[in-house]
Amino acid sequence: MLTSQLVPLLADAVLIAIIAVAVVLVAGTAGLVVTRRRKSAELPAPTQPAPLETAEPKVGEDAEEPRDTPTRTLEDTELPALEKPESAQGRLVRLRAKLARSQGSLGKGLLALLSRDKLDEEVWEDIETTLITADVGVAPTQELVERLRTRVRVEGVGPEQARAILREELIELVNPSLDRSLKVERNGDQPAVVLVVGVNGTGKTTTVGKLARVLVAEDKHVVLGAADTFRAAAADQLQTWGERVGVRTVRGPEGGDPASIAFDAVKQGIAESADVVVVDTAGRLHTKIGLMDELGKVKRVIEKTAEVDEVLLVIDATTGQNGLTQARVFAEVINVTGLVLTKLDGTAKGGIVIAVQRELGVPVKLVGLGEGADDLAPFDAEQFVDALLD
Repeated sequence: MLTSQLVPLLADAVLIAIIAVAVVLVAGTAGLVVTRRRKSAELPAPTQPAPLETAEPKVGEDAEEPRDTPTRTLEDTELPALEKPESAQGRLVRLRAKLARSQGSLGKGLLALLSRDKLDEEVWEDIETTLITADVGVAPTQELVERLRTRVRVEGVGPEQARAILREELIELVNPSLDRSLKVERNGDQPAVVLVVGVNGTGKTTTVGKLARVLVAEDKHVVLGAADTFRAAAADQLQTWGERVGVRTVRGPEGGDPASIAFDAVKQGIAESADVVVVDTAGRLHTKIGLMDELGKVKRVIEKTAEVDEVLLVIDATTGQNGLTQARVFAEVINVTGLVLTKLDGTAKGGIVIAVQRELGVPVKLVGLGEGADDLAPFDAEQFVDALLD
């Protein structure tokens, strides 16, 4: 009897428990859905990716260089304000002024000797010593002294006459008939190419930079080739010179092939319709035959694209006979067409102008007198002698 009454009660309790669990589960599920909806509402709406822009490929002068090329140009750096180089005439005036300020010049020493009251053998020996010490050379010295002796005997001599005679004979010795013009005019559709050579320490790279200034002052479009890849920072030095006057410098990696860089510079000059390409070369020791042969290679590689119009040999005027030795060896390897004398201040070594021209049969075309940016001037025989005698 009791058992029959408990069975319905237990069944009701189980049913109530099941209903309670079901209610809890339903309520929990609803809360989770509401929470998720709230979180979804708080999240920002997803943004669509911006469409990719397609740029038209650049051509012509606007084209960018490939990134894998080692060549660097002025476009890689922000250019400073450009400088205005001094005109050629202004350079000549300063050249004469600087030479005239030199108190120990060759001309002044000779003039003082010739102006003496009595010209005996001792004086003539002093004149010979002055000329030889000034690196004029033995043969030119003997030639000049003989002519001076003859004219003094025939014409007599006083202070004014001595100056006139010495001026005429020195000008003749420097040889004003030589063609000292730079060949820097375009050859049809190709630029003129100037190759600058010389040993380290002569001021070769600086001369290339100063030459660029001379050409820019003449309104020429110039490209520089930094083919001196063996001297640390030589390319940086040259590029700095170029940047000052807005000239492009083509260069390559340090230790790279000089001939390849020279070739690239000429190609760049052709692409830009440049007037002149000036190529700096490594300062090769003239005793290193292999390196000198490489200099010949640079010239041959350039000539696959364009003619080399000028080969300028840079000589330090203060080195005297050593400079003459360098000149001989370079002339054997490459056809030197002109000379650049640096550090020529008109003092004891001024006679090298005469000696080196006699040695090579090549004219001095440019002279440098100092470290200033515009201290490179065209060489003029008469102005040079007048400056020595002032």
